[in-house]
Amino acid sequence: MFTSNHLNSNTINTNSDTTFLSVGGGAKCKFWLMAAVASPSTPAVLFTALAGVAIVAVIFYGASRGRLKSPWSQRRRKHALSAHQWKSLFTEDGKFCDGGNKFLRRVRSGGVDPSIRAEVWPFLLGVYDLGSTKGERDVIRTQNRKQYEKLRRQCRRLIKQSNEQNKLNEVGEISFEGDAKLLSQDSGSASSDDAASARESLSSEDRSSDVDRSDNLSSALLEGEDVNNADASTLDTDFSDSDSSEGPEVIQAVPSDDVKEHNNPDKASQEVSSTTKAKIPSKAPTNEDFSTWQRIIRLDAVRANAEWMSCYPSQASVSESRARRSAEAVGLKDYGHLEPGRIFHAARLVAILEAYALYDSDIGYCQGMSDLLSPIVSVISEDHEAFWCFVGFMKKARQNFRLDEVGIRRQLDLVAKIIKFKDAHLFRHLEKLQAEDCFFVYRMVVVMFRRELTFEQTLCLWEVMWADQAAIRAGIGKSSWSRIRQRAPPTEDLLLYAIAASVLQRRKLIIEKYSSMDEIIKECNSMSGHLDVWKLLDDAHNLVVILHDKIETSFS
Repeated sequence: MFTSNHLNSNTINTNSDTTFLSVGGGAKCKFWLMAAVASPSTPAVLFTALAGVAIVAVIFYGASRGRLKSPWSQRRRKHALSAHQWKSLFTEDGKFCDGGNKFLRRVRSGGVDPSIRAEVWPFLLGVYDLGSTKGERDVIRTQNRKQYEKLRRQCRRLIKQSNEQNKLNEVGEISFEGDAKLLSQDSGSASSDDAASARESLSSEDRSSDVDRSDNLSSALLEGEDVNNADASTLDTDFSDSDSSEGPEVIQAVPSDDVKEHNNPDKASQEVSSTTKAKIPSKAPTNEDFSTWQRIIRLDAVRANAEWMSCYPSQASVSESRARRSAEAVGLKDYGHLEPGRIFHAARLVAILEAYALYDSDIGYCQGMSDLLSPIVSVISEDHEAFWCFVGFMKKARQNFRLDEVGIRRQLDLVAKIIKFKDAHLFRHLEKLQAEDCFFVYRMVVVMFRRELTFEQTLCLWEVMWADQAAIRAGIGKSSWSRIRQRAPPTEDLLLYAIAASVLQRRKLIIEKYSSMDEIIKECNSMSGHLDVWKLLDDAHNLVVILHDKIETSFS
């Protein structure tokens, strides 16, 4: 017969009316069962006690199970992928031993060691396929370098044409002012007629020249040489304009299928199947378009954050003469207050962003894109490789810079759904403040936490996010990751789960102290330097575990 001696640390305390059973003896799992009994020695008492223990155990297990977090937060944090580990992942011909599965798991568990980021990032960003050999990557690298150089030559042509046009306009204005004075003195003189005729001729030539240049650019761009997969090199800022006499080049005005896919509003909102996607060529940029992009790019490049310099001092070690040559090569202005390292960095930003504006002219350039490129340029020393990494990054991020803001609205809607499904009370408070659209996290979405996290924290978050996206591209789904991620498959939207997590971390503050969306915006903008990126990722992955399937269903 089962007696109280078999309860080990569990004890039965009795009095004339009641029996209390202490289960487990520990502070975390101590439960008390009270049973109205006449005597502690009867079998009925023991049966009642055991039944109570069973009930309590079921309740406790169920409650604990509901509170379980993913193994991501329960295990000890692993170290970043090291150089030694990185080399051990490849076969003799340069292929990943297991298709990149182990590589991606290591990155998403601890990020990448700074010393090997330049080698690793092209794989994370899709410049190189995870199944490629070293020989295949060498071929891709050469092709991509050539494509980038073509884009840069086209940029220089546009800049030269723009400068010539500005000079013609200045000459026209001076001529007009001088002739106007002559006309006022002697309106009937032959010289005034000649001046008017010359003015009209100059204006006509100017317009004709503009039309010809615009037509040439459009035809060159629309011929559509393939610039898809890639990675390309050569520090463009050391080039001269000596190649301006070369024949017309063919540059792709139609981005890759991935870019066109993101450019379809219905695709972005996931309301139309891929089979109905329209294959519409990108609009060829005009000289005026390019001049506008160029002006904003130069301003943003000079203002770029210098935080990267302490993390990558070798990139900042540039002679003043080289920095100034690079700045002059891309027409950078107002940089006299910057040290050489920042001047050189700004010149590289200009070169790469101008090339991207031509590569994806539907987006061109928008403020905020320099925030995304700057860390890439800081890590990768070759312009062509940095460019194609940026192209890979923008395949997902370009939706943040569409004029119709369809992509931004979808992402804000997803953040709102995560908060609503996870914390209905907080969401109801946001509704009262008319902040349920989550517009207060707009900046986080657009520049992907770049301004809320330190430089190194940003890179860690991006690397984990890229590892998820690379896993999806490689076809690594729920089944192959289930043991490690406990029902949390790789997701394209890890960033949005992290953004929702940052809001949920401040739920008490938002509910108790804030009474307007402006106050919440100020709180979000003041997060800079106060976030723990790994805690943020822990919470984001916990949300993926709990809500991923529900969120996916709600958007299907």
